[in-house]
Amino acid sequence: MNTPEQNIPLTRRRMIQATGSGLGSLGMANLLARDSAAGEFQPHFAPRAKRVIHLFMNGGPFQADLFDPKPALNKYAGQRPEGADLRTERPTGGLLPSPFKFTQRGESGVPVSELLPKLAKHIDDICVLRSMHSDNPNHGPALLMMNNGTILPTRPSMGAWFLYGLGTENENLPGYVVLCPGRPVRFSILWNSAFLPSAYQGTYINHSNLNPTRMLPNLRNAAIDRDTQRRQLDLLQQLNARHLERRKTEQALQARMQAMETAYRMQFQASEAFDINREPKSIREEYGSGHYANGCLLARRLVERGVRFVQVYYGNGQPWDTHSKHNEKVGNLCRDIDQPTAALLGDLKRRGLLEDTLVVWGGEFGRTPTSENGSGRDHNHHGFTMWMAGGGIRGGMTYGETDDFGFRAMHNKVHVHDLHATILHQLGLDHERLTYRTAGRDYRLTDIHGEVIHDIIA
Repeated sequence: MNTPEQNIPLTRRRMIQATGSGLGSLGMANLLARDSAAGEFQPHFAPRAKRVIHLFMNGGPFQADLFDPKPALNKYAGQRPEGADLRTERPTGGLLPSPFKFTQRGESGVPVSELLPKLAKHIDDICVLRSMHSDNPNHGPALLMMNNGTILPTRPSMGAWFLYGLGTENENLPGYVVLCPGRPVRFSILWNSAFLPSAYQGTYINHSNLNPTRMLPNLRNAAIDRDTQRRQLDLLQQLNARHLERRKTEQALQARMQAMETAYRMQFQASEAFDINREPKSIREEYGSGHYANGCLLARRLVERGVRFVQVYYGNGQPWDTHSKHNEKVGNLCRDIDQPTAALLGDLKRRGLLEDTLVVWGGEFGRTPTSENGSGRDHNHHGFTMWMAGGGIRGGMTYGETDDFGFRAMHNKVHVHDLHATILHQLGLDHERLTYRTAGRDYRLTDIHGEVIHDIIA
């Protein structure tokens, strides 16, 4: 049987060991008690997935272009029949036809658009959720709902909840990494830890430049060697531990102590983990080029090394926000994501990682079947499509349905809360039991909602 200390994640134990002489038995007991009482890092039941890759199509793809064929769009083009008159954020006109053809693919025969020929080869590993719906058609609240489980900007992101529940598998790398090109300051709230300890927030990486020293500035200390750094950090941790003894509930200080330990260890593994040039040329060519392709390859390298949750944002802003020239833009977007997404699934499967890595694809909402500006589509939170693969999810199937026009989820509806509950379930976490008490009440990722979608679990 493990001792209480052995039940603490390795990074946490090392930090305690490094500061042990300054803590004394009482301090050690207090640190152990806090971890044990919080119930952190203990799955509620045997997990099917150990890690998650979230491929985030910010802006919102149109479901009927990709995985949910709707012939009625072309049949009633330009018209606005009953059922196509839902309220949208902006004024929209008649139905805008989708010119893209669908073909039944794989042994399962799931229909996939001609826009995604390479990804279609992996459809037998994919579960298409056709009946997603959310609460708000505006980007800001919808982004928060998809990433944080609420439209309020004061709640932790789902990645922070994952780390709070499970911890990390690698003491030398962050447990939660966000890959997004540029400097998306307004997005940072989507990977925050809010009232959870700040050690659980996402580590943002700008992978526009593939040089690891540019992605991770100030990674190495050029002034002093490793042993000297270790002695300095041990001394600093001892001083902080004494300070913590008088402030036992100071989460920020605890998080900073752990962050310093992780930062020290990152010097010696992060350079290797974030260097995709170490991959064989054949693998790099399999994924292709561009920021999204590089993000997919980095995601595979990171989960392979024990990172719990990796988000790959497609662009900085809302590139899938096609309010005009929709058909032209979606063609370009799909050409950009098809090869890397297919390569990621194939690479994970080839390495035996797909069976315990859950891949989630989608945006914050979908788009309207009705037209905006004559050639565009507005935001649509009433009904949209996402998909999941690996991590114990049944492949080669669709779940749920929208109406004849792809406007509203109608059958086996899946709310964002249900999606989050299902992801947590695959990670071995009961979404109703993964709670954190603050401000006089218990909080959870799914608030008071959410049901696990058992029909899609293998």
